[in-house]
Amino acid sequence: MLSVSGLNQYYGGSHILRDLSFEIPAGKVTTLLGRNGVGKTTLLRALMGLVAPRNGTVCFGGQDITLAAPYQRVRAGIGYVPQGREIFARLSVEENLRIGLATLPRGTQVPERIFEMFPVLRQMLARRGGDLSGGQQQQLAIGRALAMGPKLLILDEPTEGIQPSIIKDIERAIRSLSATGEMAILLVEQYYDFARSLADQYLVMQRGEIIARGAGADMEKDGVLELLAV
Repeated sequence: MLSVSGLNQYYGGSHILRDLSFEIPAGKVTTLLGRNGVGKTTLLRALMGLVAPRNGTVCFGGQDITLAAPYQRVRAGIGYVPQGREIFARLSVEENLRIGLATLPRGTQVPERIFEMFPVLRQMLARRGGDLSGGQQQQLAIGRALAMGPKLLILDEPTEGIQPSIIKDIERAIRSLSATGEMAILLVEQYYDFARSLADQYLVMQRGEIIARGAGADMEKDGVLELLAV
């Protein structure tokens, strides 16, 4: 679904992403793990066209999107849930969800399954996004990204600062999406147990490079937790 080859990114004189190459298969969950500051969020911003790579290529669904604008990537079918959620605090829950429909024909309704995954959103449709708890805002951000029916869903640390009960809700939602096989999921996480429970395959980043990769079922055998502690 997504193929990255030879991707490099610099901030000033700092080499942030170093010759990254990997693939995200359709219908599977790929987890990207690494400590703070290794370049995970920069990579996602490059995948979404928010920063331009110095060199390398990004292909989505067989099409080269390296130079595509962010809105073109969304139209192509990439949904993005950024770190920190970035919902519209002054808009209602319903208005936030409808923003996720912007690339679809006028009159398209918010998919019912979003409310099945996150029932609290139905209960709070008229409430302003900024009045929700952090966990509820994370559910809203995921719902907004799902509204357009993405082929690839990118989640940047969805468990950060979230209470355990809502982490379980988010885990169930990702698992149910994965079970359908309808979309690829790229999950960026520091929470090892959460990532391991969902991963079909894993990638580990360190200092802007991919230092380990493999099947999700092999994460413990491969010593991924030890790599994150280095």
